[in-house]
Amino acid sequence: MIRATWPIPIALALATCIGLASALAGDGLADVPAWIGLGLPVAATLWAMRVQRR
Repeated sequence: MIRATWPIPIALALATCIGLASALAGDGLADVPAWIGLGLPVAATLWAMRVQRR
């Protein structure tokens, strides 16, 4: 059960950390991975809320 539970939250945490570091470290093209990294957890949350309603 634990192996099935943790991979997705860890991947979302890593994407968030990469997005934050990219947003703080650069400008211009560095904004693209920042938006992706910070938008991925939001998209995952919205998807989970939508699936839960069905």
